Amino acid sequence: MENNTMNFDLDSQTRRKLGHRLVDVVDSFFASLPDRPVQPAAEDRYYPAHQDALPETGEDPARVFDEVCRELMEKGFHIPSANYLGMMNPTPTYMAFLAESLVAALNPQLATLARSQMASRIEAETVRWIGQLVGWRTPFSGTFTTGGNEANLSALAMALAAKFPGVIEDGVCSIGAQPVFYTSVEGHHSLDKSAGLLGLGRNSLRRIGVNERLELQTPQLEAAIQQDLLAGRKPFCVVATAGTTGSGAIDDLPAISDLCRRYRLWLHVDGAYGAAVLFSRRHRSLVRGIEEADSLSFDPHKWLAMPFSAGLILTPHIEALERTFSVPCPYLQKAPPGPLPDNLSIGAQWSRRMNSLKLWLTLRAHGRRAYEELIDRQMTLARMFADWVARSDDFELAAPQVLPILNLRLKAGGSSRLDLQALHAAIIEEVNRDGRQWISGAMVNGQSVIRTMVISYLTEDRHLRDLQAALDASSRAVRTSLRQENRPCIETAPPQQCGEISSSMSGGPGFGRGFPVLLQANNAK
Repeated sequence: MENNTMNFDLDSQTRRKLGHRLVDVVDSFFASLPDRPVQPAAEDRYYPAHQDALPETGEDPARVFDEVCRELMEKGFHIPSANYLGMMNPTPTYMAFLAESLVAALNPQLATLARSQMASRIEAETVRWIGQLVGWRTPFSGTFTTGGNEANLSALAMALAAKFPGVIEDGVCSIGAQPVFYTSVEGHHSLDKSAGLLGLGRNSLRRIGVNERLELQTPQLEAAIQQDLLAGRKPFCVVATAGTTGSGAIDDLPAISDLCRRYRLWLHVDGAYGAAVLFSRRHRSLVRGIEEADSLSFDPHKWLAMPFSAGLILTPHIEALERTFSVPCPYLQKAPPGPLPDNLSIGAQWSRRMNSLKLWLTLRAHGRRAYEELIDRQMTLARMFADWVARSDDFELAAPQVLPILNLRLKAGGSSRLDLQALHAAIIEEVNRDGRQWISGAMVNGQSVIRTMVISYLTEDRHLRDLQAALDASSRAVRTSLRQENRPCIETAPPQQCGEISSSMSGGPGFGRGFPVLLQANNAK
């Protein structure tokens, strides 16, 4: 039966035309990234909702494709820009783009080995490459995930099943008491979500205080474990972090590992960001003790320059992994017994996209040493930026620089916590106003910071110099606004002379529409 309406595969000439157009668009985009603004200027950021009706018939594919490319390029938020200096979202490698295009076309289904013989072998090899860098002394296994959230959820499910085997079939009610687990106050908030999803309740997560380096305090951890044991609760896991989202802090893995062994607790290391230093022989010592982990989460779509999504869960407890996730499935064809498991038996997903090919192809084309160069270079750039902060009249470091994340604090003697948060928000908004650069803010150990980081492999010292100039200019704008209102508290004045910074700055020059709203909220508190 002839079909002139559907035609989803298009004809060869149209496919080639569109494919060439895609390559041209992406090539132009990549060429622009060293100097491309992250987003439009503040006055041009207007994004009304699309209100078009559902199309009943199709339009010219080339015209539609060109239209969406133009819209996304001209009005989009460009994380791959070298000027993106905010969160852990990188510039993708070009080989990763090619891999993603190939995966979309071939559409391999990695749920079972029987339907993905070659694709599963490539994924298993990628998992092996990463796992070997960890340094486990026994065989290990793992699988790709959508990211750190799924990987952390998977690790907690494994830890729960390892400590309480009956939970797999009979649920948490079979445990007989409240299971609890631990992380620092700086640990990722996906852990709270996982606690709820696993039926433990979010209150089962104990958040432990941190020291001056923002590392989990092991004496407090041990005290919390002992208190829970005395109260009849059942500790089962500690989540240490290798590279916190807020500051890049790395917990004392050897000390936490020793504590876990003494209390027979599962040690999960959330290395979504920081575990990438395993690729650098120079900096691998930052995660010393990671080889003692019972499980590890790792996101190549952070520091390894992979596009979304690409996460990993790894463990040396192969039996625990398979026992946690394997279920009988009579309608799926089984491959002959062999060394590789079905992915649906070692992970939370069922239908599985091939998220490994982009990393495998990048490693084949560039090798480990390319990542070593990337990590070493970005660590150097971050140290240079930290040196600039140390010399600055306006800013100081609010936390040690461990990885390429920097926490800045405005030198504002006498300012209250909420006033400082408002000042930081004003500076961030001013830096981001023209759209060229993008930085972010954060609360680190309960304190407001201006947060910036080096994440793009295209970022050079010139981009950081531009950011330094923007920060200085924004700080001067804040000071000018306060002085015009006779509010000297950003210098060294005591609190009684300051009044409310928020009441004086809401109409100051150079500040955007969002700033007064934040100040009103602060005053309401």
